Amino acid sequence: MIPLPNIFFADLPKGVPLGSEMIAEACRALKRNREKHLAPKTTAQMIALLAGLARQWLDPEFAFRKMAISSGPEELGFSPQTISSGLDQFFRQITEPNLRALVEQDLGHPDRLERLVANGTEQAQGRKSQAVAPELILHFAAGNIPNPTLFSMVLGLLCRSSQFVKCATGASLLPRLFAHSLREADPKLAACLEIASWKSGNLELESALYDHIDCATATGGDETVAAIRARIPVRIRFLGFGHRLSFAFIHSSALSGGNFREVVERSARDVSAWDQLGCLSPQVIYVDEGAVVSPRKFAEMLAEELARTEEQTPRGKVSVEVAATIASRRSFYEIRAAHSEETRMWASEKSTAWTVVYEADSLFQGSCLHRFIYVKATPDLEKALQAADRVRGQISTIGLAAAQDKILGLAATLAEWGVTRICPIGEMQNPPITWRHDGRLALADLITWSDWELPV
Repeated sequence: MIPLPNIFFADLPKGVPLGSEMIAEACRALKRNREKHLAPKTTAQMIALLAGLARQWLDPEFAFRKMAISSGPEELGFSPQTISSGLDQFFRQITEPNLRALVEQDLGHPDRLERLVANGTEQAQGRKSQAVAPELILHFAAGNIPNPTLFSMVLGLLCRSSQFVKCATGASLLPRLFAHSLREADPKLAACLEIASWKSGNLELESALYDHIDCATATGGDETVAAIRARIPVRIRFLGFGHRLSFAFIHSSALSGGNFREVVERSARDVSAWDQLGCLSPQVIYVDEGAVVSPRKFAEMLAEELARTEEQTPRGKVSVEVAATIASRRSFYEIRAAHSEETRMWASEKSTAWTVVYEADSLFQGSCLHRFIYVKATPDLEKALQAADRVRGQISTIGLAAAQDKILGLAATLAEWGVTRICPIGEMQNPPITWRHDGRLALADLITWSDWELPV
């Protein structure tokens, strides 16, 4: 990768120590710069800037995109094709219409971040409201996939808050490149952003941050989020996003016509996106037994599709420990399949690149990820939800495939069961920017409301 200038802490050579006073001074500078350069911007100006930057990231010749794709495989562990596809999915969402829709959905008025305004309901009630953004947001970013961190940065910029992004060790590449691309577009706005990385649990550095921030977000495993929450002072707003699981349901009506191959292809897309490492990736695909294509046949076809996917978009390299876990799990199902017709397994040869396990037993089974997918037979959605009852409340997304005359009833059942996002098969790792993360309003979660009750 072409060397980048040492603008952010994450740009410093490895081994350069960070001290609490360095962190504190950075926070003070971020707040000063926000007051001068970011706070005076209008929402419309920020939307135009972000949409323009996204268009650059979609250009194959954009220097920072090329750096991400060339350096990403070594630093992030994904193949160039996976990174390219993931960047496309994310930045295609960052458009002016989509950003305006997000602001209006979450805040009820396009100018809510700039002044006291009223929508129709508020006018009738005789009041106006303004959304007041934090001065400085701290993001504890997860290290599995980069898009959630990029989205957090977009939200912070849209709020016109200064931001300190603390990345997981070895996961700062894409946030760092995005920050540099912002600096190229507008150096003054980039001065309201800091990117850093250090080993989790450095209380000295964290404490220096807590003296200056007024909002913190954390994404990661439940234990990690809980530990961060316990350290955050009560006066600071905290938004935690812990571990979530996802699965898919294929209704028989989706496999009974001539479009069943498309359903298989879209399912493989969900399994392979970001190598199945996100909370939105399916770990189990439930297949209705009433279709012309049986669950077992579906699993076999999915294996064939994953083999083709591996040729076009190969999975990234995995550690020796991950490869050993996959091999061990494969051995278990090889033995089970040898003794039972109710289990079958298909796997990539001479690698752990992909694995499909079919089981007649519908009990939800957590995957070891990295394109390791379970296909489970089920008589209907109700039985599938009963089989997944032990993870109820932990489910983020369910990918759904069904005929048009069936899909509304199925979606209503899933909503009543507590699923916060239901989407078409093939789009599980590609939520719209207006998605309510874990059932919460992403932009509105960050702000504080100021209400003015008008005099009669």
